[in-house]
Amino acid sequence: MPTDVHQHIWPPAFVDLLRARTTPPYLDGWTLHLTGEPPYPVDPADHDVAARTRLAAADGLDLALVSLSSPLGIEYLPPAEAAPLLAAFHDGALALPAPFGVWAAACLSAPEPDPDALARELRRGCVGLQLPATALLDAAGWTHCAPLLDVLTHHDRPLFIHPGAAPPTPGAPPWWPALVPYLHQMHASWFAFRAFGRARHPRLRVCFAALAGLAPLHGERLAARGGGRGEVDFDAFYETSSYGTRAVDALVRAVGIDVVVTGSDRPYASPVIPDLGADAAVHALRTANPARLLHGRTAADGRRLEGSTP
Repeated sequence: MPTDVHQHIWPPAFVDLLRARTTPPYLDGWTLHLTGEPPYPVDPADHDVAARTRLAAADGLDLALVSLSSPLGIEYLPPAEAAPLLAAFHDGALALPAPFGVWAAACLSAPEPDPDALARELRRGCVGLQLPATALLDAAGWTHCAPLLDVLTHHDRPLFIHPGAAPPTPGAPPWWPALVPYLHQMHASWFAFRAFGRARHPRLRVCFAALAGLAPLHGERLAARGGGRGEVDFDAFYETSSYGTRAVDALVRAVGIDVVVTGSDRPYASPVIPDLGADAAVHALRTANPARLLHGRTAADGRRLEGSTP
């Protein structure tokens, strides 16, 4: 089943709620206003369901997973503001036609997140949970989100870590948020997962957007600084959005091909199939590896021993 694990579509009711807001995040017509980024002109076709369905078919996909775009910052709005936006997203996304599936989202601004709300969305059909990397940058973040991650483990569903909101950077060029704070967040969340997350959640499957900001390539420096190289964690995956052959090849050399999955970040980037020299590699990235991310390894696939470290 060829799969893209990383896309975004805004359902109509969700768009209407963004337009009704007067503080970020909000839409003025089709111009998106965020706290830390310049106004962004949105192409209406990017969120036209019929057009996106045709595009997914043209990409040869059997499954395209859509999620709330965490840079919007909705997860950190006050609960009374976040709730209707999250409901509109979940309701609209779960109503999308094939081949679309949905990552759930959660409000993180309350003193404690609501595990029951997540369990409800999983029962309704969400494949797992997306969290912003900004929620998982340190031990405190992993502790705060632990009730949600316990729900994922109980239901045998994966976690998708996506860049969160970017801080304001006056005078920065338009590409700055995607290249600097987004990748810093992914980089830090990967190291925080190694240091704090995996020990607390040994059976959790997790996928890092944007190749985890290329954090695994720092393994030699980690070892030199006393962090150890560790074993490859076959339940930690890396999706490829915005990267091509050179970056994917480098990551494969660091962690192996079995944990790299195809993601595009449509509509913000187009899919790229890296040239890794064999049709089997494309099958692994598009089909075999996403299936393990979503459904786990079979009993015969015992490449990661229980208790091994990332």
